Amino acid sequence: MKAISYSAYGGAGVMEYGERPDPKVGPDTVLVKVRAAAVNPVDRKAREGLLDSSLEAVFPVIPGWDVSGVVVQPGVAVEEFAVGDEVIGYVREDFLSRGTFAEYVAAPVRTLARKPLSLSFEEAAGLPLAGLTAYQVLHRSLRIRDGDTVLVHAAAGGVGSLAVQLARHAGCRVIGTASAHNHDHLRQLGAEPVEYGDGLADRLRALAPDGIDAAFDTVGGEALRVSAQTLAPDGRLTSITDAEVFSYGGKYAFVRPDAKDLAHLAELAERGIVTVHVDRVLPLAEAAEAHRLNERGRTRGKIVVTVDWDG
Repeated sequence: MKAISYSAYGGAGVMEYGERPDPKVGPDTVLVKVRAAAVNPVDRKAREGLLDSSLEAVFPVIPGWDVSGVVVQPGVAVEEFAVGDEVIGYVREDFLSRGTFAEYVAAPVRTLARKPLSLSFEEAAGLPLAGLTAYQVLHRSLRIRDGDTVLVHAAAGGVGSLAVQLARHAGCRVIGTASAHNHDHLRQLGAEPVEYGDGLADRLRALAPDGIDAAFDTVGGEALRVSAQTLAPDGRLTSITDAEVFSYGGKYAFVRPDAKDLAHLAELAERGIVTVHVDRVLPLAEAAEAHRLNERGRTRGKIVVTVDWDG
């Protein structure tokens, strides 16, 4: 099969497009014919070796954890899916090797859910990791409640935009940080936009004089510090990027594959409660450029690579 892979840690240039062996299908996995795979910031961390202390790399590594596609072969113990089923998945294992930037991926059943019919394959590929991150942080770590004022950093990004929609669906008031050119987009999602940069704490206090009930940090650094400064007395703080959150009494979160959670997100997408904005679509062979674009940090929604099965 055609795939993207890298044989050593490094920058986007270490990724190569070429032939890799077809994946083997284990008893509890299904072989998915990949239609689209989304890029996530964690892909850079994995590629550069920043996850090496917790995830062993079995080189050559095929990157990517997000996928949408079609089941072509279920494992012998699989009853949940059949040939022809359209699926989405957050296909993360406990090591780096068998990712989704390929024509096929063998995906454990625990990582999959049925694809929402209302989403294209490109949109659906952007839902699993970002959606699960947003859902698990909001509902399990921050434990948001109806009426909470929720702060979401980088609210126009992949995780942030889904967090805005999920928090609004839960009955929360949402304040979202973003560059000025994304403010109209945030208003459409239901958030109150606020500009990044100097004076952010003052702007947040003006919008929420009683403090923030739940702060969702996706940026780290100064954004994390400001979040801690503007919390309500019983406010909660979670970061997905910066372990310094512990020094502020907050929590650090890393998303887990969860078929039930993913199925719930797919249902919300089917009902139109959450949508996925796709910023750019590139062919699989241009995955290195997709990574570079994502690393610039100004993406609205998701960058997605696609596998062309017609050419």
